[in-house]
Amino acid sequence: MVYVLNISGQPLMPTENCAKVRILLRRGKARVVKRCPFTIQLLYKTADYTQEVTLGVDSGSKHIGLSATTEDKVLFESDVELRNGIVDLLADRRQNRRARRSRKNRYRKPRFDNRRRKDGWLAPSVQNKVDTHLTAVRRVHEILPVSRIIAEVASFDIQKIRNPAIRGTEYQQGEQMGFWNVREYVLFRDGHECQCCHGKSKDRILNVHHIESRKTGGDAPNNLITLCETCHTGYHRGTVRLPKTIHRGMSFRDATFMGIMRWAFYDKLKEIYPDVHLTYGYITKNTRVRHGLPKDHCIDARCISGHPDAVSDGTVYFQKKVRCHNRQIHKVNFIRGGKRRRNQAPYEVMGFRLFDKVQWKGCECFIFGRRSTGRMDLRLLNGTKLNPSVGYKNICLLEMRKNMLIEKRRKAVPPTGKPVVFPAKRL
Repeated sequence: MVYVLNISGQPLMPTENCAKVRILLRRGKARVVKRCPFTIQLLYKTADYTQEVTLGVDSGSKHIGLSATTEDKVLFESDVELRNGIVDLLADRRQNRRARRSRKNRYRKPRFDNRRRKDGWLAPSVQNKVDTHLTAVRRVHEILPVSRIIAEVASFDIQKIRNPAIRGTEYQQGEQMGFWNVREYVLFRDGHECQCCHGKSKDRILNVHHIESRKTGGDAPNNLITLCETCHTGYHRGTVRLPKTIHRGMSFRDATFMGIMRWAFYDKLKEIYPDVHLTYGYITKNTRVRHGLPKDHCIDARCISGHPDAVSDGTVYFQKKVRCHNRQIHKVNFIRGGKRRRNQAPYEVMGFRLFDKVQWKGCECFIFGRRSTGRMDLRLLNGTKLNPSVGYKNICLLEMRKNMLIEKRRKAVPPTGKPVVFPAKRL
């Protein structure tokens, strides 16, 4: 499938006539705009006849499914992987900032918190994912004449998931009702008894311990447990191990994200595009089951578009959102002499940047690591390591890095069962 733009840059219907495309490029009547997905722009005026193209968006907290279809054909399908490490980066930044102020401004007087958040403010981790949703939709509009957008949103009743029998006023009577703080509730829940030794240490001082780190699991009650001071100190020293039965309960981070972002994403879509509609997960599942299709992000997006029986050639573009810039100047840990090493790598190493798309031995891959000697770590977007140390003279630059890496894949989708993934195609 070759995507076509007119002389003004507006998208037209794509074509599968690769011979005609090669003739246009050879005669200078068209030029290449994008390599993946392969897009050309015509250099002469032509009729702007288009068909009705519907874009289905399967929104999610980790992956986005996109499928642009007509009544009988799939024109574009993509699986977008979102960033999930922003919370850890913000926690590291907060740790470094507090340590720096403690070292340099220890006696600074406290200042008033005079910062006011704007209406509609979202946490940076949520805002980044909403922006990635909008960017993915915009990039489909750049290559296809999309006339309608159908987005799937979800609303999870977390209290109903925890307690299926909840109803009525019980929603206002949570598990922490009647307690001053989370610590008091955790101590009451555990019977004011150490959950490791169960009182064998005869230590009456009780502490509240995070099962997962505070940075990872937060201060939710299902991430806290009661330990005596003896067991708590021994655990952090490595002399005491917690029982295997102690583990954190179910995490609702993804469900919470979907509840926060659904209206922010939908309202922003309506501001940008004229014809936007909503659908829900139970409708998508019903459509997928009735047509005997497997569970997949792209398949769900195809069902959302309203054309589940559209014919696909099995081409799926996998996209991965990566960090644009690394603004952390120094590493967290010290080296000998009390100095910090610089965390920022050079902008270019032998003319190559991080995440550049290159060709090595006929295979398209990406640079995931660089050394000052010119050795490159080459990988695919699915994590496959091709070669951890390739000389820069043995690779050829195809595309400079972008904030959204894209890789072409082929999937054979049988009537039932999981999709069969073929290996990356060598040129």
